Amino acid sequence: MAVEYPLVKPLPRRQQQVLQATVRHYVDTVEPVGSQTLVRRFGLDASPATVRSAMGALEQQGLLTQPHTSAGRVPSPKGYRHYVDCLLPAPGPAAQQLDRELAELSLQWAAFEDLLQHLARRLADFTGLMSLITRPQRIEPRLKAMRLVSSGDRLLVFLVESAAVTSSLNLRLPEVGAGQLEALERWLAEQLEHPAGLPGSSIPWKALPPQLQPSGAPLRRALDGHNRSRNRSAEGALTMGLAGLLGQPEFSQTASLRPLLQLVEQRPHELLNPPDLMAPGGVWIGAEHPDPALGSCAVVQAPYRAKGGAEGRVALIGPMRMAYATAQAAVRSVAARLERLLS
Repeated sequence: MAVEYPLVKPLPRRQQQVLQATVRHYVDTVEPVGSQTLVRRFGLDASPATVRSAMGALEQQGLLTQPHTSAGRVPSPKGYRHYVDCLLPAPGPAAQQLDRELAELSLQWAAFEDLLQHLARRLADFTGLMSLITRPQRIEPRLKAMRLVSSGDRLLVFLVESAAVTSSLNLRLPEVGAGQLEALERWLAEQLEHPAGLPGSSIPWKALPPQLQPSGAPLRRALDGHNRSRNRSAEGALTMGLAGLLGQPEFSQTASLRPLLQLVEQRPHELLNPPDLMAPGGVWIGAEHPDPALGSCAVVQAPYRAKGGAEGRVALIGPMRMAYATAQAAVRSVAARLERLLS
């Protein structure tokens, strides 16, 4: 089950400085840090005692934690979330150089699959994390109209996306009255005329009236299967950077990495876009993601759209201890370039 870290009140300036410095130190060293080290390394304009007091206040709020009684502090998942939401610095020169490099790419130099492979490798090399790029696909067609026509014990479903794009389904329904099919068709027409919810979710099935469930539930399953078959050629994802991930101390034990690799290989779209959930700011941190395989990980992602409305995602996966500003700038640069090339 996904965890939502509670909001933190705006921090005093001193605590902001200390949290930023603690995150930077831990990302660089993988070592807990004390107040004297923070003052010395980052030149904080405060005494070690003042910084130690700020660290204690951050620990009370759940933003820092102490691995051992005699050890320094490290960021908690909640601390990383506050850092990403409120204290993230601007990306550095390396991220700007990557953006300039990507601007020189074109679709003329290679096939689309080769381009995706090149970008995935470049992302992994640039960050030392695992990169993942999904191929563009339409999660759900944007329907403009739907007609239901009963024929004996079969139901013919005509789907209209545009004047040039139509399709049909032929499915078996449990015995229902003609009045229920008429009511279902009216309900569907109302939803399509005034779509609500997230892009790509034009039919809010959760709002289907209970009396229409006997015919509506089988129709929903048929539509889901129809959409999956449309996207089968686009399933899967390109991944690079496993060696970099294996080199991270958090994944020194192969067993800790196996569930993540299975998720990446078998269900990449669920990793990046789990049902009914959105990544806050494009970043999943630890247990915010509902899949336990990502409990000790972070995922930074950005979407890109191709001509016709198909959507793919660019992502970096690694330990919670990552350089979020660089990772976020990198995935956004790659996604933006892909969108320009495919539009």
